[in-house]
Amino acid sequence: MEKIRVLHPITRLIIGGAQENTMLTADYLNHRPEYAGQYDVSIVSGPQTGPEGSLIEEVQARGIPLTIMPELLREVSPANDLRALMKLTKMMRNGRFHIVHSHSSKAGVLGRVAAKLAGVPLIVHTVHGWSFHEQMSPRKLSFYVALEKIGDWCGDATIVVTAKDRDKGVAQGIKNAAHYTLIRSGIELDRFGHPQISPAHMRQQLGIPQDALVVGSVTRLSAQKAPLDLVTAIIHVLRQQPDTWFVIVGDGELRPDVERALQTAGIANQVVLTGLRRDIPELMAAFDVFVLSSLWEGLPRVLPQAMATGLPIVCTQADGSAEAVIEGENGFLVTKGQPEELANKVVMLLKNEGLRQQMGENGRIQAPLFSAELMVTDIDALYRRLLPSRV
Repeated sequence: MEKIRVLHPITRLIIGGAQENTMLTADYLNHRPEYAGQYDVSIVSGPQTGPEGSLIEEVQARGIPLTIMPELLREVSPANDLRALMKLTKMMRNGRFHIVHSHSSKAGVLGRVAAKLAGVPLIVHTVHGWSFHEQMSPRKLSFYVALEKIGDWCGDATIVVTAKDRDKGVAQGIKNAAHYTLIRSGIELDRFGHPQISPAHMRQQLGIPQDALVVGSVTRLSAQKAPLDLVTAIIHVLRQQPDTWFVIVGDGELRPDVERALQTAGIANQVVLTGLRRDIPELMAAFDVFVLSSLWEGLPRVLPQAMATGLPIVCTQADGSAEAVIEGENGFLVTKGQPEELANKVVMLLKNEGLRQQMGENGRIQAPLFSAELMVTDIDALYRRLLPSRV
């Protein structure tokens, strides 16, 4: 029986939710026993990475066929975009792909247009958070909505990782609700809650006292994630709980601003900035509370990761965050851009060990809804439901 050939175009293979989602989908369909011999899945990506770190080496280590296309860049560049469109079209036509499944904004538009030109039978796109958001100017928002409409006109189905993304697409007139399929972004749950080194050893590595309460965040130090709001929240927490320690995992263009703000506030000695790390399960296991200060999101994968670790969560009401965090059950949702409110909920958890444990256990129970296995099962079902009518 002929294998189903699938190509996943994506703009950048940075360490991030969309990229890990794409990598796991390709890996599972290619290599898991339940799909043995059924799929031949490959990825095409642009060459750029960034301060978030690169997934290129991990994709290659997992044995996923990968093509790096130099013209596929994140920035708008008419000459490069046209060359990328032409190369993608040729690649899809020559590869005789049955399915093109695109990700991210730039590759989402170019990939779907190229697939249409190449006559690919089934064209799918996953929205990992829209390219537009309410912080944009009206003109910029209209431009990005228009691009999304072009991409969707060329596609057959659109996956959203949150119901809020579906609602946003409908509200902007991109497609009606029936066009969207909700498939939550999945993580490898078995890596979380089972650290390879003990929390005590991790705290020792980070220079944190063993008896301290630790609030942690795994984030990108960029405007979207509002790390300076997090610093302000930390200042408020320390005024009430001065023995608390904080760990911020990640990097980004705002790191110098974060370091400066911590130094100015005189709290840098109780806030550990780890930079980029891949041992996230071990780091999370050393936390007592997880916090996220984002202004907008798709579905942040760090929230299910924290849930699987058994951590109570305090995060902003940023789109898909509310689909992972159930208010009062496994954490608290607070208003975006209100760091004092964020701090007050963190303090509530720090003062109440029983509440921390109950919310953490609730999150652990709910985490399987976000498993990679369930995500890929649903993607496989979508492919098989739509593909026969187009081959």
